[in-house]
Amino acid sequence: MPLEALANHGPVVVSSGTELVTRREHIAAQREAHGRLAVAVLPIHYPKEILTALDLLAVELWGPPGAPRGEAAGRLQSYVCALARNALAFLASGGADAVDGVLFPHTCDSIQGLATLAKDFGGWGKTSFTFLHPKGPDRSSARSFVEAEMRSLARELEAFSGHVLEPARLDRAIRLHREIDAHRAALLDGRARLPQGDPELYALLRRGEWLWPEDHLDEIRAARASLRDRPVQRGVPVLVSGYVPEPAAMLEVLDRAGAYVAADDYAAVGRRVVRRADADGPAPGASDDPWARLVDLYFAAPPCSTRSADPAARVRHLEALLDRSGARGVVLHVLKFCEPELFDVPILRRALAAWNVPVLVLEGELEAELSGQAVTRIEAFVEMLS
Repeated sequence: MPLEALANHGPVVVSSGTELVTRREHIAAQREAHGRLAVAVLPIHYPKEILTALDLLAVELWGPPGAPRGEAAGRLQSYVCALARNALAFLASGGADAVDGVLFPHTCDSIQGLATLAKDFGGWGKTSFTFLHPKGPDRSSARSFVEAEMRSLARELEAFSGHVLEPARLDRAIRLHREIDAHRAALLDGRARLPQGDPELYALLRRGEWLWPEDHLDEIRAARASLRDRPVQRGVPVLVSGYVPEPAAMLEVLDRAGAYVAADDYAAVGRRVVRRADADGPAPGASDDPWARLVDLYFAAPPCSTRSADPAARVRHLEALLDRSGARGVVLHVLKFCEPELFDVPILRRALAAWNVPVLVLEGELEAELSGQAVTRIEAFVEMLS
C-alpha cells in the first residue's frame, strides 16, 4: 500500500527519543507495536480525545499541499477550494491507503460532501465517519446537539476499534490533551521568548496532527523547557491568521525578511488551543461527567469561521492577540474559495484599519511553493513595518 504518499504530506521527520521516524513509519510502528488502527481526519475541529481514548491514531489530512495527486480532483468544480479537491484526488489515488478509515467533520459543505464523493467518485472503500458540529453560539440546544453528535461518533468508533469507551478512558484522554494544549499555549503565547525559528516551531506544532499524543507530549514538553526568561526574538512581530500554514515556505520568507510570528490565529494551529482555565476541569456546581467536559472544551475554543458565524467574536479575539503579542501588523493568509474564511476578511480588515494596524492579505491554493509575487509582497510588508 502506498504509505509513501502519507509520508510526504506535511512535516515528515520527528525526533522520538533517539530515533527519527517519518509519518509512514509512525503509522506502521503504531500498528505493529500497539495494534492501533489509523484514521485519516479531514480539517478542522473534531473530538480527538475520543479517538485517543479508543486507541485510534488520528492522522490529519490537510490537502495535501501541491498539485492534486490524481484525476479525481477534476470531478469537483474549479471553484471548490484546493483542500477539498486535493483530498478527493489523494483518497482516490490510494494515497491514504495506509489508514483504516477516514473522518469527515462538517467544516464546510465541501468537506462534508466528500464523505459521499470519496465513495461515489473516488473509489474509497474503507470505513467513513462524519462529525456534524453546530455552527451557532454557545447555548443549551447547541450543547445538547454537539454532545449527541460526539456520543454517536463514539459508538461508531467503538465498533470500529473493538474497544469500549469507558468514562475512565475518556477522562484520561481529556487530561492528556489538556496537558498538550497547555504546552502549546505556552509556546504560542511566549513566542518572543522561544529561541527556535518559526519553521522549526511550526514543524513541531504540526507534528501533533499525526503523532500519537503521548509522543507529541514528550517533544512539546521539551520545547517548552527551552523558553527563556526574557525575549530573544529580534525580528518584527506579526500576527498571522488563516486556514493552514501552507506552503510552509511562507514562514521561511517571513524569517528571512526579518519578521517572526508573534501571534497565531491559524485554524490548523492557534484556533484549536483551548486556554480557558475552567476548561481544565468541572466548574463549581458542574458535572464531572467527561462528556460534559468535552462539550465545555468545544465551546471554550477560540472563535473560528468554520464553527460560528460571529465575526465580532473573531475581531475581539484578534484584538486580544495583538495586545498580548505586540504584533505590528497582520497577515491574513486565506485559502482561495474558502467561503467561511473569506466571509470574515472584509470585517477583519475594517477592524484592523480602525486600529491603524497594517494588514497584508495573501490568497493561496495550497501551492507547494510561494510565488515570486507573494515573496515580494511579504518582503515589502515587513520592510514597511520595520
